[in-house]
Amino acid sequence: MPLIFRACGRIGAVSLKIRIDDSAPPYEQVRAQISEQARSGVLPVGYRLPTVRGLAESLGLAVNTVAKAYRALEGDGVIETRGRRGTYVAAAGSAAQREASLAAQAYADRAHRLGLGEEEALAAVRDALRAAYGG
Repeated sequence: MPLIFRACGRIGAVSLKIRIDDSAPPYEQVRAQISEQARSGVLPVGYRLPTVRGLAESLGLAVNTVAKAYRALEGDGVIETRGRRGTYVAAAGSAAQREASLAAQAYADRAHRLGLGEEEALAAVRDALRAAYGG
């Protein structure tokens, strides 16, 4: 029987499972799981995450692997590093909302420049959302 889990780790509220038979690289699995836990509220806003070294040790991963995941999470606005004070779950919802708001404003400006009416612009957005969300 093949080994399914390379590592399972739990530090505080952070519980991760890294699968060696997964097509996603370990850093992506760490990134995706922390992101999902932050989005779902399992890891609340302001929660202090384990250090890169601590999480790497817990999972049996290289420090650089966890550091890469943390950098990606920070770039996504899911976590924020506060210097030597640690790494915390950011208000990901508000970061996502800000980005969506900026994208919506850019779209509205462009649709207006193209001469689309409000209903035409909204119909295009509805079609794009249906396509993106499989509706």
